[in-house]
Amino acid sequence: MKIVFAGSSDFSAFHLSILLKSKNRVSTVLTQPDKKSGRGRKIFFSPVKELAIKKNIPVLQPKNLKNNKSLLQKLTGQSPDLILVVAYGLIVPKEILSLPRLGCINVHASLLPRWRGAAPIERSIFAGDK
Repeated sequence: MKIVFAGSSDFSAFHLSILLKSKNRVSTVLTQPDKKSGRGRKIFFSPVKELAIKKNIPVLQPKNLKNNKSLLQKLTGQSPDLILVVAYGLIVPKEILSLPRLGCINVHASLLPRWRGAAPIERSIFAGDK
């Protein structure tokens, strides 16, 4: 199965590493644009981008997905069977959600919609969720 993977965090990279051990093929990775961080304002790659580079997987880093005709064209040309979204950080618009033959799957670290946002795992633990 040809899969486009969208994610940015360590949590996402963990899922990408599992996916790469399967018989499926990750054709492209979508991740957040590189960001400056720290005192030196040094540019850092997302953990997902670092893993994709190690595995020679093409990386796309759009600033937004909405009305992004260039990205839509690139993804359409790949004819993905599935898009797997794991802690990506951008809302995926309908035109991208409807692209893959088998649709899109969103893996989330907590109960939705209760704990959406930047720290869903921490919030669910703090609330005592099981």
